[in-house]
Amino acid sequence: MASLKTPTTRTPSQGRSRRGPAQSLPTRDMPLVMGFMDAAGGLDLERITASFGMTKSQLAETAGLGRDTFQKSARQRAPKAQARVREMLEIVGRIEGWAGGRPQAMAWYRAQPIAALDGRTAEALVKSGRAGTVRDYLDHLAMGGFA
Repeated sequence: MASLKTPTTRTPSQGRSRRGPAQSLPTRDMPLVMGFMDAAGGLDLERITASFGMTKSQLAETAGLGRDTFQKSARQRAPKAQARVREMLEIVGRIEGWAGGRPQAMAWYRAQPIAALDGRTAEALVKSGRAGTVRDYLDHLAMGGFA
């Protein structure tokens, strides 16, 4: 005989979170990004290049933009340019702690092939518009998943 159960109701705080890895709260990786924001709410490329010891051309190339993208101030504020640099900073910010520092995090971002992502680097994935894939991978690792 089947038992009859009375339905129970859950409050939102009692239920499971519906937020998956791709929708994780950005506060964890935002301190690095926020540290480079200017008064107008954009990223200050001068401070970023100084912090990472690279030229604007190198920064543009690392973010998957044309080498001359940041040579004109109007292009520095372009939404695509700002978004790509923000994605790069978010990923570097997430791994800075376990990589051993900012220079090591940037080295990982640029050169470490990720076996789970077809051996591509985080840089290559960001350049091809797949920063979300890298963030999902990092969320997976943070939750105890295997690399």
